[in-house]
Amino acid sequence: MSDIPIKFGTDGWRAIIAEDFTFANVRACAAAVVRYLRRRGLAGRPFVVGYDTRFASEDFAAAVAEVTAAAGVRTLLADRPCPTPVVSFAILERGAGGAAVITASHNPWRYNGFKYKPEYAGSASPEIVAAIEAELPDILSGAPPARLPLPEAQASGLVTTFDPRPGYLARLGALVDLDALRGAGLRVAVDAMYGAGAGYFPELLDGGSTRVVELHGERNPAFPGIASPEPIARNLQELCAFVPREGFDVGVANDGDADRVGLVDERGRFINQLQVFALLTYYLLEYRGERGPIVKSVTTTQMVQRLGEHYGVPVYETQVGFKYLGPKMLEVNALIGGEESGGYGFRGHIPERDGILAGLYLLDFVARAGKRPSELLDELYAKVGPHFYDRVDIHLSEEDRPKVLARAQAARPDAIAGIPVTATDTTDGFRFVLDGRGWLLLRFSGTEPLLRIYTEVDDEALVSRVLDAGRELVGV
Repeated sequence: MSDIPIKFGTDGWRAIIAEDFTFANVRACAAAVVRYLRRRGLAGRPFVVGYDTRFASEDFAAAVAEVTAAAGVRTLLADRPCPTPVVSFAILERGAGGAAVITASHNPWRYNGFKYKPEYAGSASPEIVAAIEAELPDILSGAPPARLPLPEAQASGLVTTFDPRPGYLARLGALVDLDALRGAGLRVAVDAMYGAGAGYFPELLDGGSTRVVELHGERNPAFPGIASPEPIARNLQELCAFVPREGFDVGVANDGDADRVGLVDERGRFINQLQVFALLTYYLLEYRGERGPIVKSVTTTQMVQRLGEHYGVPVYETQVGFKYLGPKMLEVNALIGGEESGGYGFRGHIPERDGILAGLYLLDFVARAGKRPSELLDELYAKVGPHFYDRVDIHLSEEDRPKVLARAQAARPDAIAGIPVTATDTTDGFRFVLDGRGWLLLRFSGTEPLLRIYTEVDDEALVSRVLDAGRELVGV
């Protein structure tokens, strides 16, 4: 298994285009999914195929559809690039057995990827991923999967192209009072990051006193000017400058497949992913008066635990990735689930990240409260106290990775940055609890050759010190 070029990470398989991400390997993934569908008795349902704005994504999506059609699976192929949550919602709307999405989400431009979404419209659980991966060695070592050329598949009715947007947009309208938002008079800047979410906010909010201006709404697979389409501070410098310069109330950004959200306040300051998760949770509990469990990954904020205590709702913690968060959300009927990457899912929708819905909720929060984002953050801190977060990503060679991992496994610090370590856990990575002041986490990425070092503490001056101490622990 370890010798095959396909390995699913925290959310699907990603690889460099033309190196491992080839048509042959994408077809192998499609064939493995077909076998899984047959084993689960789901091959009689439609199967949805979507794709993002990356290089040749539509061609890779067509390759998937040719394999599923050749296997006799009725396939619904998106007629344009679309966000991952739009594809996921189409599973429920169409009663599909699952979906494949050609996307590498937030990864750099050289990557593309294959995400599988099961019949419940969330990220595939570890058990489902293992079942699909188990089919791959046999497929890759045998004859290439059968294909039905797309024109023939369409003529036979086995492949139908469709617009996945209408049902999704209607669901958003049921969750958010779009008329009120259109009439709220907000000035909103949106950075689509050249991704599949382009056009959604202008379309949803057009027609009233609210003004929406979109940056980078064109398709450009090179993502010029940014390292990757990930909505974090270093990639949103243009948005951060644009918002205060042009007098906007708020800036919102989505990643390449629009399942993540980034937020910029009226002063042009990036509001980090942990703060956004806490703001969304506070909005649902306080301003909408809703109640329900909260589900969080180990890498995200302790602020939601404080909110859970204040409002009397339980908080559950999982490993990183919506393949863990989504099933837990379904199990406990969670109000909200979130992770450090900027992905948040919500009850009444899909057990999956949705950066467009998250962005609409944030705008609705601003409109309902009559406050700008910086003021909302101050209001949140009045409830839970200040929290400060950052992360560093360390690129590792294949040679260095096992050495760094061994150092992390052996680490038993009594104190970090002068703060006693009062507890440790290895739920996902190596986390050290800092005597009521916060935490440090060392975690190896599931999608890239990276070590990620995270911290959240109660004093901004501590952030760099704790991160530096984390680097020292593992010698990087």
